Amino acid sequence: MLEGKPVIIHGDGTSLWTMTFNTDFARGFVGLMGNVHAIGESFQITSDETLTWNQIYKAVADALGVELKPYYVSSQFLADVSDYDLLGSLIGDKANSVVFDNSKLKRAVPTFRTEVRFDQGIRRTIDYVLAHPEFQKEDPEFDAWCDKVIATLENVKAALR
Repeated sequence: MLEGKPVIIHGDGTSLWTMTFNTDFARGFVGLMGNVHAIGESFQITSDETLTWNQIYKAVADALGVELKPYYVSSQFLADVSDYDLLGSLIGDKANSVVFDNSKLKRAVPTFRTEVRFDQGIRRTIDYVLAHPEFQKEDPEFDAWCDKVIATLENVKAALR
């Protein structure tokens, strides 16, 4: 994004997902520690904010102060042409719309509430990472793979015109 390149977004970017800021997660987790109502139970701790992937990527671009240049690619295509585990992590997870229900957590921890919207949390996270070079890890192999996927699809489009 910082280089002005297009960013691959799986599918059409409209599937729903939830991002949870670390302090909000911690608030729920701490509320469950030693809580008699949590013994032997499973809980999910997520934000109540549900976003599309388009909204997520737009918030990241806004936090970076750049224009989002989405490049939509079929989730199945990405899984088929990748050495990364996109079958499990994308097809089996992030490509499907999800809306989480935190009512069980809120019954066990009545004071639980999320306080950090995604756009606020990602801005804080990006500001922190940009201020700390030691946390800036480039992944040239993944970048090259994304560039190759986009170039290949653009070549196919041109060949079919």
